[in-house]
Amino acid sequence: MSAFTGLSAFPITPCDAQGRLDADGLRRLLAPLVEAGVDSIGLLGSTGTYAYLTREERRRAVSVAAEAVAGRVPLLVGVGALRTDEAVRLAQDAKAAGAAAGLLAPMSYTPLTEVEVFAHFATVAEEGGLPLVIYDNPATTHFRFTPALLGRIARLPGVAAAKCPGPAAEAAAETVAELRAALPAEAALGFSGDWNATEAMIAGGVAWYSVAAGLFPRPCLEIVRAVQAGDAETARRLDGAMAPLWGLFKAHSSLRIVYGLAQSLGLAGVEPPRPILPLPEPVRAQALATVRAMGLV
Repeated sequence: MSAFTGLSAFPITPCDAQGRLDADGLRRLLAPLVEAGVDSIGLLGSTGTYAYLTREERRRAVSVAAEAVAGRVPLLVGVGALRTDEAVRLAQDAKAAGAAAGLLAPMSYTPLTEVEVFAHFATVAEEGGLPLVIYDNPATTHFRFTPALLGRIARLPGVAAAKCPGPAAEAAAETVAELRAALPAEAALGFSGDWNATEAMIAGGVAWYSVAAGLFPRPCLEIVRAVQAGDAETARRLDGAMAPLWGLFKAHSSLRIVYGLAQSLGLAGVEPPRPILPLPEPVRAQALATVRAMGLV
């Protein structure tokens, strides 16, 4: 199985108020992912708040994670940065610490052009030393890839896969077909956006980059394995059972919900990095009650 197919679980990166890694907390979060048998771990993704961490803490997180997983699960590590040269250094750091691939998003303060994004990826792919996953997350970067640009970047040496936002169910077949036609055959096409991922996989996506799997890998794995077995009916039924959690994600953001749940479940006693505020206590209690009612804890 490729590192770019199946279920990729995206945990938070537990840190204190000063942005210092809670290494033990990270180990506690990673252990059940390895035990469950996820296909990869998306470390320092958007849920892992990579943009809020220093280079040193990001390097330390990869080292701790690499030691914890001990080669049993590939690590896909976020290497996005505002500057291209910094993204190169982060990719080099991640490779040296044991990452299998880098997740590269086009971060910027000034809106980027397609020419600038292509050049950014080309440089990091050439100089960073890690296979790259194109990290398409317009909700955070405010940059929207066209299928044509994804195809051009995916043909660069060193670019192995694309992680795209999951389309709405009614658009899944058309969107996946359009993206698949734009990408080279060897590029793995996967999707994020937990509530849309199942239909995107049924339509032909080969990976689910999942926030929920960072805390609850087993039900997410069941969905992925059902899709891989060609059992769309079971996959849809299992996805439907996750609807209460998807509703919380859509109402309050998946990042805030998983931070609140990690704290409520005693996995990591941390808050999201400021200026992101913790969930209000009533919402945190609602989230905990919801996952208990779902049988997830």
